Amino acid sequence: MSLTHDSFYRRAAGSSLLLAVCDDGQGATVPVLLHWGADLGDLGEDDVAAIVRARTPTVPHSALDQPRWLAALPETVTGFTGTPAVEGVRAGATGPWAPRFDAWSLTHDGHTANLRAADEESGLTVALTVGMDEDGVVMTRSSLTNTGPGDYTVSALRCVLPVGPEATEVLDLTGRWTRERSPQRRPFAQGTWQRSGRHGRTGHDATLVMVAGTPSFGFRTGSVWGVHLAWSGDHVHYAERTPEGESLLGAHELLGPGELVLAPGEAYTTPWLLGSWSGEGLDPMSHRLHAWVRRSARRRPATRPVMLNTWEAAYFDHDLEKLSRLADAGAAVGVERFVLDDAWFKGRRNDYAGLGDWTVDPEVWPQGLHPLVDHVRGLGMEFGLWVEPEMVNLDSDLVREHPDWVLRGRSALPPEWRHQQVLDLQNPAAFSHIRDALGALLHEYDISYLKWDHNRDLVDTSHAGRPAVHGQTRALYALIDDLKGEHPHLEIETCASGGGRVDAGILLRTDRVWPSDTIDALERQHIQRWTTLLVPPELVGTHVGGPEAHTTGRRHRLGFRAATALLGHFGVEWDISVVPAQEREELAGWIATYKQVRELVGSGLLVRGDHPDPALLVTGVVSRDRAEAVYVLATVASSATQTPLPVRLPGLDPDRRYAVERIGPEEGGPLVDMGQSWLGGEPLVLPGSVLGAAGVRLPVLPPESARVLRVSVI
Repeated sequence: MSLTHDSFYRRAAGSSLLLAVCDDGQGATVPVLLHWGADLGDLGEDDVAAIVRARTPTVPHSALDQPRWLAALPETVTGFTGTPAVEGVRAGATGPWAPRFDAWSLTHDGHTANLRAADEESGLTVALTVGMDEDGVVMTRSSLTNTGPGDYTVSALRCVLPVGPEATEVLDLTGRWTRERSPQRRPFAQGTWQRSGRHGRTGHDATLVMVAGTPSFGFRTGSVWGVHLAWSGDHVHYAERTPEGESLLGAHELLGPGELVLAPGEAYTTPWLLGSWSGEGLDPMSHRLHAWVRRSARRRPATRPVMLNTWEAAYFDHDLEKLSRLADAGAAVGVERFVLDDAWFKGRRNDYAGLGDWTVDPEVWPQGLHPLVDHVRGLGMEFGLWVEPEMVNLDSDLVREHPDWVLRGRSALPPEWRHQQVLDLQNPAAFSHIRDALGALLHEYDISYLKWDHNRDLVDTSHAGRPAVHGQTRALYALIDDLKGEHPHLEIETCASGGGRVDAGILLRTDRVWPSDTIDALERQHIQRWTTLLVPPELVGTHVGGPEAHTTGRRHRLGFRAATALLGHFGVEWDISVVPAQEREELAGWIATYKQVRELVGSGLLVRGDHPDPALLVTGVVSRDRAEAVYVLATVASSATQTPLPVRLPGLDPDRRYAVERIGPEEGGPLVDMGQSWLGGEPLVLPGSVLGAAGVRLPVLPPESARVLRVSVI
């Protein structure tokens, strides 16, 4: 078995990827990902040939008579016993149902390899793209073209990446509304562990990143391989280990029966599969993904403006005088963007009516939104607006005029969810209507920001007699692209009843995510920690709510709520116009603290400590030159020990000396730092080696409290 001289090798940021087109021993060729993981150093053509020879599979008893590679595009007809990459059926076909691609060609530009092959008997050609960016993120996708007679229905087109045999654990995330992105672990055993999302959107239970790693890997330890599918519709992520010893991670768009039919000459291209490897735990894996999102998404300033959103301050009770007082209070404490949430549009006094009628309600706003917008802009703040363009209420002018625009699967309507239905964006007239309505608002008012919501799953929906999710998702992308093209400075937040649409596909088009509808600081400590597995911290909306969380009924002190929001895109979700002066002054102090650190948050490296006590979460951001850092140390439960265990501050340079000091307003009330503590005096000066390896002791802290440390090189 020999190499055909076609190979691609890419090294970047301590990682490497090796791909070669190999002889399969049956007179055909096959593309093989020989390595994805640690940097292999400089390799020449002879080295690659030797690696192929060294990695050629052996022939076991009771198996095919030739060695079988794990192909970059696994195929059933080669004897692969796992999940095949291509599944589909041709109408009226009498030939093979499973393709066998051959005569692979490979070209590359040093960063990205492009492979092509055909199966004339099946009437299909395939193109496979595999690349690695400058931060070590692997990007791969496939394209399938129907070159045969008649229609070809695509059932699945999967992308896979191999992982090291030492990966024996799998981590993925699950969740529900207000408890998104909860981690779960299991052994990476033989068989397939599959996570499917069938919500018509990414879903509150989406795995986000599926990770395989060495035993007990953490944020700072272990080798890990993680994959994420950049897609906002139905999807599948899976981890698979075959009896032959092959281990891989894969993902694909989840297509419904008959959803994607290719006419002769038509092609389907998968979403990008992103892969990130780290030899030092989840943090470096996330750093690679954060860099990809920051570089690939439409650019927004790294310094994010402080926001005030009106939902939990006003709900459906819109009143110009009340909202103007709220804007005044926001400006006084340092807010820079004021966002008017739900209830501004026609007929919207509750959530039973109005969705789809994107015109300002003349009964509540007889002069339109101009008085409020002018007042907000006069205070020096930007103005933002809540919309939910993909949804309709049956009690709306739009549905009364166009009942056929409601997305449904049968003659009866789907069950309602939050008293609403879905608008069929694949209908050109419906698409144009919504695009023009939003465009009219953006032209009339000085709107810099849209909070774009999506408050239900797609249930029992179809378009032109086929499942609708693929086309609906593509139409959503086109709608956002059109609006951004017309208004290039517009920022959009993706919200889907909180964290129901968090993925790299939507992040290519939007400017931040709303990770959850709960702003209970205790819940948010966990939700934000795991959301940043993929999403850079400055793109995660982190707001300070009122003293009592409206989703849980918990009460937290302002210091805990504000510190929890500090390492993200800071905002306020609270009627601060009625807050006592002392509390408003404390909030202003936290906003000032955020403004001191937000440039670091938007450009630095996120670090998450593996503290031995689960009651303490350590989260920080370290500048790329490691000259400064800020850490939030939060207690999320009562500690098991009488005094807190030492806290290590990860990410610092062990060969430099740092000054460590507490920042942020002093917390009022009876529960303050007890006993003697270095936090109350002059900054502590220690080498980075001590801070990172030995750590420092905190004072005894009550449950559900936090301290913020700033670390600066001296």
